[in-house]
Amino acid sequence: MTRKPAEQAVAAAHRELSASLPFADAADQEDAARGFIAALSPAVVHAADGRVVWDNDKYSFLGGEAPDTVNPSLWRQSGLVAKQGLFEVVDGIYQVRGLDLSNITFVEGDTGVIVIDPLISTETAAAALRLYRSHRGERRVAAVIYTHSHVDHFGGVFGVATQADADAGLIEVIAPDGFVEHAVSENVYAGTAMARRAGYMYGAALACGPRGQVGAGLGQTTSTGEIGLIVPTLDIRETGQRHTVDGLEIEFQMAPGTEAPAEMHFYFPRYRALCMAENATHTLHNLLTLRGALVRDPHVWSTYLTQAIRMFGTRTDVVFASHHWPTWGADRILSFLSTQRDLYAYLHDQTLRYLNRGYTGAEIAEAIELPPALANAWHTRGYYGSVSHNVRAIYQRYMGWFDGNPARLWPHPPAGLATRYVDAMGGLDHVIGTARTAFEAGDFRWAATLLDHAIFVDAGNPGVRELYADTLEQLGYGSENGTWRNFFLSGATELRDGNFGTPTATAAPAIVAQLTPEQLFGSLAIAVDGPKAWNLDLSLNVTFTDLDATYHLTLRNGVLISELVAGESADAEIRLTKARLLALLGGDTASPGITLTGSTYVLPALLGVLDTGDPAFNIVTP
Repeated sequence: MTRKPAEQAVAAAHRELSASLPFADAADQEDAARGFIAALSPAVVHAADGRVVWDNDKYSFLGGEAPDTVNPSLWRQSGLVAKQGLFEVVDGIYQVRGLDLSNITFVEGDTGVIVIDPLISTETAAAALRLYRSHRGERRVAAVIYTHSHVDHFGGVFGVATQADADAGLIEVIAPDGFVEHAVSENVYAGTAMARRAGYMYGAALACGPRGQVGAGLGQTTSTGEIGLIVPTLDIRETGQRHTVDGLEIEFQMAPGTEAPAEMHFYFPRYRALCMAENATHTLHNLLTLRGALVRDPHVWSTYLTQAIRMFGTRTDVVFASHHWPTWGADRILSFLSTQRDLYAYLHDQTLRYLNRGYTGAEIAEAIELPPALANAWHTRGYYGSVSHNVRAIYQRYMGWFDGNPARLWPHPPAGLATRYVDAMGGLDHVIGTARTAFEAGDFRWAATLLDHAIFVDAGNPGVRELYADTLEQLGYGSENGTWRNFFLSGATELRDGNFGTPTATAAPAIVAQLTPEQLFGSLAIAVDGPKAWNLDLSLNVTFTDLDATYHLTLRNGVLISELVAGESADAEIRLTKARLLALLGGDTASPGITLTGSTYVLPALLGVLDTGDPAFNIVTP
């Protein structure tokens, strides 16, 4: 596939943006390079089977002036984020950056080292640990800290620790209260849909380059190695809680319901260093990630940043996070944290002000402006989150999907709406012509709207597909937001080359294995094909022999209900371990370890109405 050059309207917008932002300010470049010790060379990480799970060298094109096909602000950010290697934060704290979407941090205790956020994959975490040890010695891993419940902060744990060492008490695994529940549920319940959309969000199928993927703003992209999970051995439950690991005291601040439902900050008095997890980074973050999630609370987010400033501000010489580069110096730290706090508070408060005046989410997203002090700070720019989609998320959090206009209460679905719009506009050829006029005038948003309707009328029309792909491509070239760019360019790619499915997935066996029985049966209920199960009336007792627990399941009206209760009569009973049930649901019906009594019809009937989801569902086409 050959991508097109940028249209003049995009190039002109880039020149205007370049003139409005402080590109002469080199503080971020200095901070991103500060403390550099060594890079991994080549910066390519392989799995045991030889496949590449991470390649940072493919971003070597980032440098010099931004081409017309990349927003100059995003080009700057991507160049900073792509810096790779081992860095000293302070003497005793080290980060490896550029080996995954997130950072891994090594904090030295008396004899060992504490690992903070071991990346997504076993392979990348192991490579980072090797790089650290090659310059700091063979320190044992004394503890692993998960700052929060997203996979890029725990998935590589087997690269730095083993389950056996955790079971033997040789290593602590520390996480915020509620970590396992949220880590598992987010990656399993809506995992198929999230993973498909994440492929768009991170540009997983895009070639890297000035006309392709240049990064995601928060990090470059996601690694594709083995994902693991060791259940925490210590849950942090209270702000102000202190814990000592390897002679090193840690003071914790709980921050639930911010960037993740289970998240925490913590402070190392010995180093006068504060870890802000993912709540203060060098970008405006997401309040609703484009891959999909529950809407986050910017009011709570800003409140915890205020609390962090109050608790740690005067005691801190450096603040670091799970993404991007640190900030040093008391005055700069106070400015950084306060500006981040004000950013989320402003978006929250002003969105509520507008909605109470009757504005809809779409209208607020167009109307709202950041004050100059926020708009002109590099670390508040919308590289990962955006003012536009964050404002819509805040509206959704408080008001839901309905904007109050009765004409929008019961609209036709996209295909039905498209047919009516195209007919009303004089037919498909007229719509294509109008869209081409909009494209040539640089109104790519309007062209995309028209072509969205057109493709839902005739998905195979080559003229529609070509112009729609060209339009999304120009929208991608113009985007300051890395994930917007990836979404637009991924849509263009599928229009030209076909559906690329789900290149990566996070519902790894190690995560699925941590499902509680309640979560496991909840995931089964989600998978029931309701209409297919309408006429079934089944009951099944499931006894987990390893948990000494029995669950009573009923399937009626297309709804699977589970209860932890013993002694209920049922059509059938199955006795097995939780691991064996997971294997059974994965298709293993032949292995031993299952005792089934009662009706032989019930279990096959239940399994027969489960729908596994579609990892290649269409996004830009019907």
